Amino acid sequence: MNSVSLVGRLTKDPELRFTATGKAVATFSLAVNRTFSKSDEADFFNIVTWQKTAENCANYLAKGQQVAVLGRLQSRSYENKEGRRVFIVEVVANEVEFLERREKSGGSSNSQSYQKQEKQNNHSSDIDTSDVDLDEFQAIDDDEDIPF
Repeated sequence: MNSVSLVGRLTKDPELRFTATGKAVATFSLAVNRTFSKSDEADFFNIVTWQKTAENCANYLAKGQQVAVLGRLQSRSYENKEGRRVFIVEVVANEVEFLERREKSGGSSNSQSYQKQEKQNNHSSDIDTSDVDLDEFQAIDDDEDIPF
């Protein structure tokens, strides 16, 4: 049986390429924390995705985002420029689940742009949210209080 499941964070933005036959392939590296370690140690895995999954990863994932990857291990080798044989083990992902939303480019909090976008989307709305500061709301990390 050859099955891998990982949850970690991207160490760089996915890189999208196309084969000679036009198939999309995306690669990225995933940092996975060692939960049994007393210090902050991580393992790094090279991930390869194909076709629609590759396109989705390239379009919607960015460095630092948390994802779950289901796939299989694959080993391959090639000869480098010095003539040495290099062996690589990578994870070929069958499924990639996005566990976080992608942050909009532009740096800091997007509450202002979110409010403007909401106003544009709700032209006929009677509710004025211009004086609402979304930064005052706190995210709930613990779902024990959720009634469902």
